[in-house]
Amino acid sequence: MPDGQDAPGAQEKRVAKLIEQREPHRVVHEDDLEWRKIRWPGEWGKIAFHPTEDDPTTPLFGVTKFEPGGWFPDHAHEFAQIWYVLEGECTVNGETCRAGSFVYHPDPHVERELKTENGVSIVFCQYPGPNTGERPIYHDRFDIDERKDVDVEPTTY
Repeated sequence: MPDGQDAPGAQEKRVAKLIEQREPHRVVHEDDLEWRKIRWPGEWGKIAFHPTEDDPTTPLFGVTKFEPGGWFPDHAHEFAQIWYVLEGECTVNGETCRAGSFVYHPDPHVERELKTENGVSIVFCQYPGPNTGERPIYHDRFDIDERKDVDVEPTTY
């Protein structure tokens, strides 16, 4: 066998071993998720994946929608996140983000005030920050029973 060449079937055996050792992909369909209350006024979300005690590095991934008039104030995060505006329009720090816009928030960042006049839906992914190592926060922010008043909501400053 020439140098640098694998024996027949070696590559397939390595791949099969990796498949056996590693976690499989996960699939969740939006129709199988319920809209749940999220912490900001007029915000609802369908969360497909989120960090857990058993799997703390899972990204927080889903879709969020803000009803007409929905908003959030400036607030800080130590993790990173990406948005894709699916439908509608909002302003973030005065800049218009409309359907088809991508928004990247590096870590750490201040997520600037968002407002929507007619509603907006955003696909988002929050993930451990490559610079800070900090992870997204799921508990008490997503899937909540009652929203806190914005004035007492933690903003991580």
